[in-house]
Amino acid sequence: MTTLKNRPNTALLVVDVQNAVVENGHERDTVVANIGGLVEKARREQVPVVWVQHSDEDLERGSQGWGIVPELAPDETEPVVEKHYGDSFEETTLETVLSDLGVGRLVVTGAQTDQCVRATLHGALVRGYDTTLVSDAHTTEDQTEWGAPPPEKVIAHTNLYWTYETAPGRTAGTVTTANVDFGTP
Repeated sequence: MTTLKNRPNTALLVVDVQNAVVENGHERDTVVANIGGLVEKARREQVPVVWVQHSDEDLERGSQGWGIVPELAPDETEPVVEKHYGDSFEETTLETVLSDLGVGRLVVTGAQTDQCVRATLHGALVRGYDTTLVSDAHTTEDQTEWGAPPPEKVIAHTNLYWTYETAPGRTAGTVTTANVDFGTP
């Protein structure tokens, strides 16, 4: 249903699952394990896995914190897109990578829920992608000190509103790790 012409393929998008980004993430180990299971499933089914890796003044490229968590490792054939903004499409090669792969549907995982995951979900949908959030494969850290709700509520709220997100000619929604189907929206 994507509005992107000649883009029948699906990709698993892994956003910012980096050491410093997820070290204090809510249910970090479970989320990383869920993402790992999805990466394995995607590879078995020959679904492209696209990795996104953030850097900025607080997360220096090449640093230990910048690295993707040790439980997950991009295959040498899988694209790694570097970014500097919340939306993984902003001033990156992501659109070109997805276009070259014929991708019109994204299955999104990663961190942080209330920042880069949310921005990327919206960025994808407005650019014409069908966009599914894996409800138990994204996380965020506790930011209640700055007035945010606790992480479990941030995650629950994001899952709630993305379940009902709509846009003309595109699909959105959520699915659990166990129910991800890379073949159908």
